Order: sequence, then structure tokens, then C-alpha cells
Amino acid sequence: MARDKKAAKALTPEERLRQALVPEEEQPYGVPGNWCWVRLGGAIELISGRDVALSECNDRGVGIPYILGASNINNGTFKAERWIESPQVISRKNDILLSVKGTIGKLYIQQEDSINISRQIMAIRPYKKINLTFVYYFLQYICNELREAGNGLIPGISRSDILEKVFMLPPLAEQQRIVDRIESLFARLDEAKEKAQAVLDGFELRKSAILYKAFSGELTERWREEHGVGLDSWHKTVFKNILDVRDGTHDSPQYHDKGLALVTSKNLKNGGITNKDVKFISKEDYDKINERSKVDIGDVLFAMIGTIGNPVVVEQEPNYAIKNIALFKNIGKVNPYMIKYYLETKELRDKMNKEAKGSTQRFVSLRYLRNLPITIPIETEQEQMVEILDNLLFKELQAKEAAESVLEQIDTMKKSILARAFHGKLGTNEPEEASAVELPREKEEFIG
Repeated sequence: MARDKKAAKALTPEERLRQALVPEEEQPYGVPGNWCWVRLGGAIELISGRDVALSECNDRGVGIPYILGASNINNGTFKAERWIESPQVISRKNDILLSVKGTIGKLYIQQEDSINISRQIMAIRPYKKINLTFVYYFLQYICNELREAGNGLIPGISRSDILEKVFMLPPLAEQQRIVDRIESLFARLDEAKEKAQAVLDGFELRKSAILYKAFSGELTERWREEHGVGLDSWHKTVFKNILDVRDGTHDSPQYHDKGLALVTSKNLKNGGITNKDVKFISKEDYDKINERSKVDIGDVLFAMIGTIGNPVVVEQEPNYAIKNIALFKNIGKVNPYMIKYYLETKELRDKMNKEAKGSTQRFVSLRYLRNLPITIPIETEQEQMVEILDNLLFKELQAKEAAESVLEQIDTMKKSILARAFHGKLGTNEPEEASAVELPREKEEFIG
């Protein structure tokens, strides 16, 4: 085995490349005639990392950076948390770092002169006549395949998973043209992504501003002018004066594989009730809980333990009991949708989070909720407020969902661009160029 490794090292880069050529019957699909198929190991050197004891590292910036794993790589950037004075395995500038254990597939083109790499990282060093960025995009292209190859309790890939990967190799000039085309297309997509992300990031801010205008009276100011109603018609009160404020059970009944649903705080999401991970209880426990906490159409549900908030107006005949959820029963004195919107205001959410009790699991008490202050308009203005809020927030929600759709499409489009690139279908190939089989011939083996 040692003799085989020594013999492999003695090969020239051209010999390594020719030795790595993939037979025609093993080539997965056709590529332009002056491209060739090789094993990735014929185009790169692969350096495996090695773990060192954290006692040998420091957080003072002394020595060279030590990359522990995928957590040090985010959005194509590297953040050092540890340094080492006596490095074990060193990667160098322009190596491609790939996370290979735990989280598989994070990539980083090294900008630092030297980094000590752990066992969770491998460094990929392309040969001199292999375009560094071309290899980087190829690794992006096959990331899903690498993740699927991961196995074990802690997912991981081996050296052979990388070295034996088939790699389509164009002439050097074509590699650069492909990189240029990918980066041009990606730049346009990134611009669209930035705009979509701005819409997404601004959703909560815009929603908060709209709700603030609603409960300060600004949103229905014109309506009041048209109907001869003044802002002095609004009156201050507390929840217990306008709602029957209860809560669900705080006990943990016996759960079953099937039966009647028990909705908890985690099932309240995005203004509705999700059945994901819902618990099931017996008819006896269901009836016992509903003796004091029966949910009816028009009630408002509110998570009061753990994640506080996520109010939901009950619009369909309920067939569930509730646990760790506040129940604001509608007794005809206030519009339930106005209560829902009020519970979503930033000011009230901030107040609750600040005043919630508990250390490991935050909660607000029933007494606290019964005494929540609110200033409300007359019934007809409540209806007008809800109608305006429904329209405005529906448009905001549409914009948010459109932005989310754009972000999903951008990721899909990038994958499609990479697929076209590595199938030779970006329209960049020049057939008269010498075959990639002739690469590389220069004496220097690696980029450096």
C-alpha cells in the first residue's frame, strides 16, 4: 500500500489526469467533444484534517486559525474561534475547504495564508491547470450527492466519496468562460434575492406600523370624520370586562396513538391551528377538560406558556381540547378579530415578553391576561378597523409569500444553472480548442 502511494505521488500531473480518465461506458452523460470525464482525484489533491485537543488551542488569536467544523463556515465566509501555535494539518490560501462530517457540504475558498483543519474538514487543492472557481462550483453542484453519501450516527463522507466522483473537465479557457457565465447569472439572481429578502425582512416592521396606526386611531380617522364620531368615543378597559378569559388544562393527560385531539401552544401558528405533532387523548379526558375550557366559534386562542402569542380566531366548529392555551371567549362585547390584531401589536408583545414569569419556560398567568389594558372604539368602528386591517395585511402577506416564492425559485434556478454548466449547455464552448485531455502540462502542479 505504501509503495502504491509513493508510485502515485511520482506521477506527473498529466499522468495522474490520464490515469483518472473515465471509460466511455462509465460516463453518466454526453459532454462536448473537447471535454473529458475524469475522476475528481485526477484533478485535485485532497488533504484530510486531523483533530487536536482544545487544550492545545487558544482564543487569543495566537498562532494560525483552527477550523473545528461546519460551524466556522457561514454563507461562504470563515470565522475563526480558535487558534493553534503547533498546527498539525495545514490548508493554504486558495484551497477549497469542505465540511465532511456532521453538516456535510459547506464550502469556503480560503483567503487566509494558513489554517489548521480538523477531522470535520477536507481541503481540496486543484492542479495548476484546473480552474479553482470551476471546481468550487462543481462541488456546489454535487453537494446533495455528497450529503446523501453521508452515513453513520454522525453523517460523514470518506476520501473516496470525493476522489472517485466523476468530474467533467473542459479546456482551461472554457472553464473560465463557464465560471464567468455562472457568476454573471448568479449576480442577477442575487440582486433579485436581495430585493425579495428586503421585502421579507420588512414584513414584521410594516405589519407593526399598520397595527400601531390602527390602535392609535389613525387608521379609521377618516371613517370617524365621515360619521361624526370623535376619538373620545374610544374607552379604556381591561380584558376581563369585555371577554370571558379562561385557559385550558395545565395537566398532562395520558396520550394515545389515536383519539381526540389536544391542541397545545406549539399547534398555534400563522393565525391558524396546525395538526403537526398533535397529541391524542381519551374521550374521558377530553370531556373533563372541556367542562371548563370548551372552545366555541368566535373565541380567540392564545399561547400563554413557552412561545407566548400566536393568537387564533376560531372560525370552524372545534373538535379538540386545549392545554397551556388562553381562551378569550367572545361574549358579544368586542370584535374577536380586533382582539387578535391587538394581541399581535409590537407594543403588547414587547410588554408581555418583558413581564412574563418563569426562567426555563416563560409564561403569563390567567390573572395577568384578565387585566390586560386595552382602549377600544365603538362596535361599528371596530368592524371598520378590522376590515381595513384585513385588506392591508392581506396585501402585506401576499407580498411576503411572493418574496418567499422568489427565494425558493432563486435556489432552484441556481441549481439549474449549475446543472446546465456541467452538462456543457451554457453556450460557452468553442469546439476548436484543444481537448481537455491535454491538461495540465506545466511543471507546477497546484494553484499557489
